[in-house]
Amino acid sequence: MTASKVLVSDKLSDSGLQILKAAAGIVVDYKPGLSEDELAAAIGEYDALVIRSGSKVTAKVIAKAENLRVIGRAGIGVDNVDVPAASRRGIIVMNTPTGNAVTTAEHALSLLMSLARKIPQATASMRGGKWEKSKFEGKEIAGKTLGVVGMGNIGRIVADRAQGLKLHVIAFDPVLTHEKAASLGVELVPVDQIFTRSDFVTIHAPLTPETKNLFNKDSFAKMKKGALLVNAARGGIVNEADLEVALKEGKIAGAALDVFDEEPIKADHPLLKLDNVICTPHLGASTAEAQDRVALEIAEQVAEYLTTGAIKNAVNVPSLPGEAAEKIKPFLDLARKLGKLLGQLGSVDVRELRVTCTGEAGEYGVRPVANAALAGFLERFLEEPVNAVSAPYEAKERGISVIEVREQAQRRYTSTVRVTVSGEHGLHTATGTLGTSGGAVLVGLDGYELDATLEGNVLVLQNEDRPGVIGAVGTILGKREINVSRMQVGLHDGHAFALWNVDTLIPEDVMKELRGLSNVRSVLLVKL
Repeated sequence: MTASKVLVSDKLSDSGLQILKAAAGIVVDYKPGLSEDELAAAIGEYDALVIRSGSKVTAKVIAKAENLRVIGRAGIGVDNVDVPAASRRGIIVMNTPTGNAVTTAEHALSLLMSLARKIPQATASMRGGKWEKSKFEGKEIAGKTLGVVGMGNIGRIVADRAQGLKLHVIAFDPVLTHEKAASLGVELVPVDQIFTRSDFVTIHAPLTPETKNLFNKDSFAKMKKGALLVNAARGGIVNEADLEVALKEGKIAGAALDVFDEEPIKADHPLLKLDNVICTPHLGASTAEAQDRVALEIAEQVAEYLTTGAIKNAVNVPSLPGEAAEKIKPFLDLARKLGKLLGQLGSVDVRELRVTCTGEAGEYGVRPVANAALAGFLERFLEEPVNAVSAPYEAKERGISVIEVREQAQRRYTSTVRVTVSGEHGLHTATGTLGTSGGAVLVGLDGYELDATLEGNVLVLQNEDRPGVIGAVGTILGKREINVSRMQVGLHDGHAFALWNVDTLIPEDVMKELRGLSNVRSVLLVKL
């Protein structure tokens, strides 16, 4: 078995490196500080890449990642990874969404406290030999309203700690229900009320097209005079030019920033010159405890994926724990083979691929199974390799809708996977299950009931249900010494669908002879 090669291109704690090095079948190269060009030049030989925020995994890098299967980000943010480009290449991108949540939440609250009490300014004044007690009068936070933008892992911790400080917490999050917000002790409000009602605002949202420049001149105009703003999430959510104006004009009283549009921030940045701004160099996750925690977590996740196939905290594919990955693996193989079969049956100008799971096949969700079927189907039509990660992107680019359905198990089979591809010119449907040995078995194809093994090379014949057809096919194959390991026939309305498992590829002249037989409607060799 060939060892998996892992490149660590950012600084990682020794504990994380030891996890990777101790895993069976993994070789680790530790090369922190690689530039984009250096990373692109080196990445081709590696199966996995482990990074922090320093490495820029751009489309240029990913284009050179011929063997890469997984990128592990020690931390929550993956904005330094071109996730769509990685997904199109079938590369899983993992992060550690909870490893630094407590640390970042504590930093945000520390920034708020420091801003409210003007601690950094007072410290600088005293170091200058001054005692300006009246100049640094601050604000109490107890009894005030804190607006939290984003109630993910970090936002929830902030809200919880803030309630302990006797703050009234209101929150905006587009995917949080009122019931869940109530259970967290916070009031869910529209984003405009965050601006108008909050004495203090703290941001804990990802940078997306919807959140980019969310805090701008219009939102600052709506905020309370004297309000304080904290951003320990992502640069770009706050429009820095508009923030500068709002601070100078007194529309808001102060800002505490840990993140910026460009990092490192330039020394002559206008915000650094304002007395009502305090800032830190992206320290949200920078505690010894958090660094060790995220290093351990990402190392364990990458090692487990490379050794068992388990997927945890992936941002571009459904996560599967080790036990689930092992249990669902035969169904993924079944789904891929069904997809490959349908991809070779003939064009239907596909516009939709529908995957229906029953029983254990859908126990961990239909999506992993659907992605496997989609990958198998698309494989025939693409030059580049396609897998369950890249397949949804390829389908989207081609206008193919993917429908996922879960149904109760049928009486005849405890678990099945049914794949249907449909378009303007018709449809094809294949249904499969697992045999007694765990292998993929085709039990239905375009209305015909079968019990055929999905393995190797399969000769698929459609013919009229007439005597002599099977004998004639067997004679032709026998003359050319083509061995048949299995054969299964399905009957429907006077027609037959026969699947012949053959040990070798069938030459084209033999295929032509088979197509010329009486009562044979079509002959196709499917490679599984």
